[in-house]
Amino acid sequence: MDKVNENDFINSCDFSKGLIPVVVQDGKTKEVLMLAYADEEALEKTIETKQMWFLSRSRGLWHKGDTSGNFLDIKSLHLDCDNDSILAIVNPQGPACHRGTVTCFMDTPTFSAEE
Repeated sequence: MDKVNENDFINSCDFSKGLIPVVVQDGKTKEVLMLAYADEEALEKTIETKQMWFLSRSRGLWHKGDTSGNFLDIKSLHLDCDNDSILAIVNPQGPACHRGTVTCFMDTPTFSAEE
């Protein structure tokens, strides 16, 4: 794992396809909390504030937790091998989902290939 400064991290991101998907994972439990998208501005604000910012089609630029108080404090950000998606390891300050559940993947339809 190569640690880089914030400018090098942002410059390494491939925004050529548009928004970058961000998988958000709890740093303690390792549970996947949510999936959202970021542009360069959202990523810059995330690094500047050390809390997650995203870009949404409906909300525009938004700071996760501004309304609910359930902020996502970043521990680390990791680019994938193609530099076009991010794994954000966070310390959540409450439920990550806007419905009040710990993750956005609770109480939702699930397919299992296992019998």
